[in-house]
Amino acid sequence: MKKIFTFCLFFLTGIIAKAQDTEEYIAAHVEYAQGLMHDHKIPASVILAVAIHESAAGNSKIAQHLNNHFGVKGPNNNAEIHSSYRDYLNADESYSHFVEMMETREPFNNLFGKYDQYDYKGWIYGIRHCGYASSRSWSSQVIGLIKKYELYQYDERPEGYEEPVYAIPVRRHTRSRRTTKTYTVKPGDNLNIIAKKKRTTVKKLMQKNGIKKANLKPGQKIKF
Repeated sequence: MKKIFTFCLFFLTGIIAKAQDTEEYIAAHVEYAQGLMHDHKIPASVILAVAIHESAAGNSKIAQHLNNHFGVKGPNNNAEIHSSYRDYLNADESYSHFVEMMETREPFNNLFGKYDQYDYKGWIYGIRHCGYASSRSWSSQVIGLIKKYELYQYDERPEGYEEPVYAIPVRRHTRSRRTTKTYTVKPGDNLNIIAKKKRTTVKKLMQKNGIKKANLKPGQKIKF
């Protein structure tokens, strides 16, 4: 019984510690993220949330070994791990490079003219739409982090600021409608000829058209 209790306590402590790690990560990087926001007008909440998501709050291998907090690919000189991700001198350099990519690379640089430093949703949707992430759920996950840890408080929104409303993209599962096509029988045609022309079988033609005998008449409509 004592062992079970100890295990449960250890398990719960691990969960709490993990949540505290994220809070500690935010505390360690929020000042630098806000400095980037002041200089470049991209929300600090966006910078922090993307970093948290891409680096598992600094716990990923590429964050630990390469100081890469944004999943940026490129060459590295690290001998400890084999990775296709680039390395940085420190976390601040990784943060600065992310903002630099947003400013200098198309189509990301177009986002600065569309969204202000307070509109974190617009920025996240825009970054996703520009191809930063392939996952359809990326935007909702990053926005979820901003809301969970109230990262928008670091964006220094003016009093009375109203968030723009964005429609959440909905994936609709639609069944493809199969249109029935017909072929007009010509003199000399038979089911074998028509089946070859339409890349089907005689059996399927007979079933689809309710034909019991293979006798066809010119002008007759055959479904395929």
